[in-house]
Amino acid sequence: MNEFSIPLLRLLAGSSLDSGYIFGWLITGSFGLFALVYAFLKWQRKMSVNWLKAASKAKKQAWKKLKVPLSHHTWMNDVASGGQPSTCCACLTSLVYPQTLGTKSMSRSPIHRCCICGVAAHFRCSQFAAKDCKCVAQSGFDKVQHHWSERWFNLDENPEMSAFCFYCDEPCGIPFIDASPAWYCLWCQRIIHVKCQAKMSDEYGDVCDLGAHRRLILSPLCVKTAESEKLNSITEEIIASTVRGQIRRKRHRNKHGNNRSIDSKEPENSVVKRVLLNVLNGLVGIHNSTSEENNPHSLNSSKVLIKKSTPNELANKKKESNACDRLKKYTIQGLPSDARPLLVFINAKSGAQNGPVLQRRLNMLLNPVQVIELSSSQGPEAGLDLFSCVQHFRVLVCGGDGTVAWVLDAIERYNYESPPPVAVLPLGTGNDLSRVLHWGGGFSVIEGQGALSTFLNDVDHAAVTMLDRWKVNMTDEKSGGDPSKVKSKFMMNYLGIGCDAKVAYEFHMNREENPGKFYSQFVNKLRYAKEGARDMMDRACADLPWQVWLEVDDKDIEIPKDAEGLIVLNIGSYMGGVDLWQNDDEHDDDFHHQYMHDKMLEVVCVTGSWHLGKLQVGLSQATRLAQGEVIRIHVSSPFPVQIDGEPFIQQPGCLEITHHGQVFMLRRASGTEGPRGHAAAIMTEVLVDAECKGVINASQKKLLLQEIALQLS
Repeated sequence: MNEFSIPLLRLLAGSSLDSGYIFGWLITGSFGLFALVYAFLKWQRKMSVNWLKAASKAKKQAWKKLKVPLSHHTWMNDVASGGQPSTCCACLTSLVYPQTLGTKSMSRSPIHRCCICGVAAHFRCSQFAAKDCKCVAQSGFDKVQHHWSERWFNLDENPEMSAFCFYCDEPCGIPFIDASPAWYCLWCQRIIHVKCQAKMSDEYGDVCDLGAHRRLILSPLCVKTAESEKLNSITEEIIASTVRGQIRRKRHRNKHGNNRSIDSKEPENSVVKRVLLNVLNGLVGIHNSTSEENNPHSLNSSKVLIKKSTPNELANKKKESNACDRLKKYTIQGLPSDARPLLVFINAKSGAQNGPVLQRRLNMLLNPVQVIELSSSQGPEAGLDLFSCVQHFRVLVCGGDGTVAWVLDAIERYNYESPPPVAVLPLGTGNDLSRVLHWGGGFSVIEGQGALSTFLNDVDHAAVTMLDRWKVNMTDEKSGGDPSKVKSKFMMNYLGIGCDAKVAYEFHMNREENPGKFYSQFVNKLRYAKEGARDMMDRACADLPWQVWLEVDDKDIEIPKDAEGLIVLNIGSYMGGVDLWQNDDEHDDDFHHQYMHDKMLEVVCVTGSWHLGKLQVGLSQATRLAQGEVIRIHVSSPFPVQIDGEPFIQQPGCLEITHHGQVFMLRRASGTEGPRGHAAAIMTEVLVDAECKGVINASQKKLLLQEIALQLS
């Protein structure tokens, strides 16, 4: 390369051409290239809008012929960014304001986004958006029809969609144009050319089979809307007509010289909306008063609706929208015997708080009725009550280990004869249970092309396994042996006392005080490491061997003098994937291998936060102390304790850990499991079909599933 570059430089240096002349041509050429790129982008945008308009017009004509059931959009506050639809679904203009274009730090404009179908609109346009969202409750119809919609998403923005027309198998799109004359179905996610849809409808009809996830999707034909939904629909129609009428009157006055702004009476619109909601809510309240008395978790909607308005108009709209949503009550009926719908629970506050994005993606792939967001006011009982009449279903918990424990506690309270098995989509920080069940260690498992669809397919074909649950009875010395003062918690993963619990406790307190700073799984781990480094200097748990003593199966176990922490294990993953028991390594003791379903616990000790750090990177091993069925830890002074990542301060007393029972979990059958995992998945499906056909009952199926899970794990 140097042999050619040196003569070239000499030629340029010796050339009689003026360097300024060359530089001027370079500048002119750069500006010309920039102008061409800008013109191409403008042309691209214009063509995209033309395609969207054509597709929208054709869609309205097709819907008049097909009579597809429609629903209003469910708007939520969001921001416009590069990875989302950039066009308003109402006015077909850019969602990003012109003054923010080109400014990376200011390119996130506030908008309204539908949490059901994902379309977006300006704040001022959302009320004029067409009623074209998918209808989640279609009880009374005899078939599900394709719900065609404009393709607002690029393929990279919605990786669950195919790139080819499922009728003619030709690519759906034109090179260099950011749109295509194509629709996609909001139920089956298939794409079709606008012209091909008419041919397909004439030849095969427009019936939708719900696509690749038909077994997991709760069919809208089986979802019935209660009377409160009818009132809610009437409310929305009255409000919409009132707002449109006021705007028409304003426009009429503007034509006659009245220059007042249309938005000047927007607070009046809000007042009208609240009055109508209060009237209709009073009618519904009379009908639902008895059910509210029987349900301690129900919310008094009337109290929410009569709250004083705040100056923030967006906050008022959000509260009123939530009040409307509380009027919606769904029931499931007429579900086919071979249906295996998936009940999804999402904890939006877990880990890096990716819950809202995941919920929107799941709403697009599944029926939004089966996707439940967990909060302080709505627990898993809301979804389990909805699925109370569903005989066979699976549960997907999107959250951390604490969220999984929350859902398992709720499932246990329902006393199912054959409890639903539970899969985990990891959204927390450690996600240790998700790791041992082979679902991954973080949100990245569903990022990428078609990753979420692949994940749902793995849930559908997962194998059932068993997980031990343990009861931790905490007795305080001050209680004097009074059984009524014994506190109890349940444990799935591990219990720690000492240095590891102290780090977890400090991390937890900081997150409670400043939740906005814990926005990323990676950042959370860095802050966790910071607390560990601080503990290395303090060594607050150095006196653990003299303040704590261990008892396993009624035998006293000696704690090493340099120990600063004890960890009781039920699974083979700790602190984000660390294997403390290490089944695969050679040891000079007589302990058995660790399993999460053998009704045994393992106890190890660590020598401080520095030891924990070396364990994290594989440079050390924990000291194995004991293995047994009943663990007692006696504490003579206050010590930090954590149970499945939930830390607290244990006062002087005793911690007793005993076996509580076993729960059904779903283990990913693909990957490292090989043929054994696939065999377990097939046997699970065979047993469920046998129960549906009456060959075995629920109790027999449960016993057989337990035995298969133990033998094939």
